[in-house]
Amino acid sequence: MHSQSIDLQAADGQHFPAWVAAPEGPPRGAIVVLQEIFGVNPHIRAVTERFAARGYLAVAPALFTRVQPLVELGYSAEDMQAGMALKAAVEQLPGAGVLPDIQAAIDYAQERSGTKVVAVGFCWGGLLAWRAACTLQGLAGVACYYGGGMTSAPEMARQPRCPVLAHFGRHDHWIALDSVQAFARAHPDVAVHVYEADHGFNCDQRASYDEASAMAARDRTLAFFDHCLA
Repeated sequence: MHSQSIDLQAADGQHFPAWVAAPEGPPRGAIVVLQEIFGVNPHIRAVTERFAARGYLAVAPALFTRVQPLVELGYSAEDMQAGMALKAAVEQLPGAGVLPDIQAAIDYAQERSGTKVVAVGFCWGGLLAWRAACTLQGLAGVACYYGGGMTSAPEMARQPRCPVLAHFGRHDHWIALDSVQAFARAHPDVAVHVYEADHGFNCDQRASYDEASAMAARDRTLAFFDHCLA
């Protein structure tokens, strides 16, 4: 497995970096990894590298570049505040926002791997993964981890173009359980799983990390991706 930062270009000319982790041999599939509000930080890079160790080509585009380049935050209260401000700035971008950047990452992953492409997103990235499933081209499947905002009425009104798997925490104080249940009712074709965990339960660098939930979600995600990429 080897990893590096590369430069990608969106259809509108925007350049942005992406962290790419590649397996030693031919990839069994490609995965676009969509960041939390903390940037492509050590945790997100580690996620891509774990996928590469399992034989996937993994690409994590830096999705704050349009508002601030080279963002790498930790998980303190100050970092959380900074990340939320950056997310708000991106959400206010005109047009399709950062979706062209995600499309460029999908296109790169497909071209580089020669395989089908799936996507996984965490927190804000979970929301972006849902939007990608509903609006972008070239995805064989999408897994959303505690996608903040994806259970809101405007997002719930979207219709996915590919299979979707969604993970939520029952004790997530950012995403109300009744909204998750409403989302599941609105999208019976989406595989919705709820864990006895809080927001961010997959990130082993956060206080909310829950190993049992993270491992269960990981196994479901890998099985889902195997099915989508077959």
